[in-house]
Amino acid sequence: MLYHYIRVTVFQSVVNELNYQAEAYKKNPQNFNPLNSKTFTIENPNKTLATIKTDEPQDKETYIVTQKSKDQSKTILITKLDESSYLSLEKDTTLQAHIVEEIFIDIIIVNVSAILLVLFYALFLSRMLLIPIKILSHKLTNLDEKFLHEIDIKSLPDEFLPLGQSINRLISRIQTFVLYQKELFVGVAHELKTPLAVMKTKNEVTLLKPRESEKYIEALKSNNEAINGMNAMISSILEIGRQEGAQFEEPVNTDVIGFLKKLAKNYEILAKNDEKNIKLDLKPEILNLKIQTSLLTHIVQNFVQNAIKFSPKNSTITISSKLIKNKFIIEVIDEGIGIDESKDLFAPFKRYGDKGGAGLGLFLAKGAAQALGGEVDIKNRNDRSGAVASLVLNIKG
Repeated sequence: MLYHYIRVTVFQSVVNELNYQAEAYKKNPQNFNPLNSKTFTIENPNKTLATIKTDEPQDKETYIVTQKSKDQSKTILITKLDESSYLSLEKDTTLQAHIVEEIFIDIIIVNVSAILLVLFYALFLSRMLLIPIKILSHKLTNLDEKFLHEIDIKSLPDEFLPLGQSINRLISRIQTFVLYQKELFVGVAHELKTPLAVMKTKNEVTLLKPRESEKYIEALKSNNEAINGMNAMISSILEIGRQEGAQFEEPVNTDVIGFLKKLAKNYEILAKNDEKNIKLDLKPEILNLKIQTSLLTHIVQNFVQNAIKFSPKNSTITISSKLIKNKFIIEVIDEGIGIDESKDLFAPFKRYGDKGGAGLGLFLAKGAAQALGGEVDIKNRNDRSGAVASLVLNIKG
């Protein structure tokens, strides 16, 4: 494109000069040809050969002809003087043609050099960028669940620090997940082994000698209670699998306030069956978040079920929410006996009070909160007349 522009510009200047000379001749021919000869030269820096012709079979008033040979280039302008004669202006444009060719060669050289330079720079840059990626890849290749530790990001370029930090956060979450899995497996083995051992011992004692039918019935009832407890535990373990599947659920844009109101209607039925009340204090009126609703339901449901379980009859359970800067906080406040804050209630198989259960509810709620990028907490009320279970979600601006 640049070459075409230069070529047109150079030769257009020649054509313009010939047009100017032709117009000047038409106005004052005596200034150019005082001897009235058929061929004459117009004096200018590049002399123009002018010829009066009568045999040009062209209908156009003016036209341009370009003639090229091996060593010479000419531009000829032919313009009509009258009905029987034409003026032919011929200019040697060999120099201009040579200059244009030199420019064309220079443009090719510059373009090829620029392309090679860009390719070299791109290759150099890609190699520079690949070095830290290869370092990260090598470090990640050496990781497994037995030797899982955060990578050293001090040697990474500044551009790769966010990537290294993200990988370390992921590794930290994996470490937490692996730790919880180990705790869960050990806890499951212990929780199932204990009732099975008790059942086995009771059965052996019962079968040591003949007994009255009431003793056998009592032993069977005890076994059934233990079996029901193990079934509840297995159901909770299955819930862990369902929750892990829910972590891959596609987040949807949801009015969280409206969603909590719908959940509360279901909880009101559970509370009334246990002679307790549900109260709502939700702010703001509308809050749209992109969230995995299954995980949110699991957390709030666990909080409410615990509040119903540990609150006295005719008490009120409050579900509240508030927005503080970039944090959305959901709280479930009960009027129960409170908790022992020195215990880790979110560890698996940790039970509180004498209400029974598998001891996995809060453990699952914590996992769901982490999947949502939030945090859960449970503490006593300031007036010591109950507990407050809270979920804090970070809102991206």
